[in-house]
Amino acid sequence: MAELLVQVADGRRLAVDTHGHMQGRPVFLLHGTPGSRVGPLPRASVLYRLSVRLISFDRPGYGDSTRLPGRRVSSAAADVTAIADALGIGEFAVLGRSGGGPHALACAALLPDRVTRVSALVSLAPRHAEGLDWYAGMTEANRHGYSEVERGPHRFVDTFQVRSRKIKDDPAALIKGLVPELPPTDRTVVTDAGIRRMLLNTYREAFRYGAYGWIDDALAFISHWGFKVEDIGVPTRLWHGADDQFSPVGHSQWLADHIPGAELYLEPGAAHFGSLRVMAEELRWAAGSAR
Repeated sequence: MAELLVQVADGRRLAVDTHGHMQGRPVFLLHGTPGSRVGPLPRASVLYRLSVRLISFDRPGYGDSTRLPGRRVSSAAADVTAIADALGIGEFAVLGRSGGGPHALACAALLPDRVTRVSALVSLAPRHAEGLDWYAGMTEANRHGYSEVERGPHRFVDTFQVRSRKIKDDPAALIKGLVPELPPTDRTVVTDAGIRRMLLNTYREAFRYGAYGWIDDALAFISHWGFKVEDIGVPTRLWHGADDQFSPVGHSQWLADHIPGAELYLEPGAAHFGSLRVMAEELRWAAGSAR
């Protein structure tokens, strides 16, 4: 059960956990796709040393959070606002990893008076980003999956439901399925016992009540996000492993070209799951005073 269930104005509930230093600087963590509030994230001792109060929550349809049919990427801003209000938090930073990246950027664009800094790790760019070949460099499995999503719910919902049930029953199956497409550096990360345990926990929790969090994420990514990244006016950092093939590096390069003042860090030899290794450093930066 979540540490806290926050009820939002439309009657939905959001499952929220808090970690680290309770009097520290608040940072919202937006989880990957698929994923949940339970991880991966740094240990409590690391967060305490960083003086970070980390707030994680299940996006609608994942874990214990009520589904929001038809949600956009921009919907995350209202949910984060509701959680911050419930916790008595005024200003905060936001960090998003992988599928959480676009949602973190939504908060930065739409909540300029509350978001102090935003960090997006291995993020996707908007599906119809001008001048970007969205599928270039993407694994064949992801290319096929998103192509089916673009053809409409009737093409992929049943497949996602079947896959989610298998993953819930055996979360290790998802990691096993990913390994053949992982570069060596990512294989090293996901075979670490601690990382593997966190990944298994987050996948099991993600599909507690079905696949609709995953389904709605996928639909949101290929639709209009509901905001323009050019409107982001807070300090922004982007990190990407140069060998990433799940969220190709061209996505962060495009974001860096379109978010005013954004700093892009490309790490040679790193790939998608390398973002887990740099998360503590990105949290340290995000928690820094920006005003």
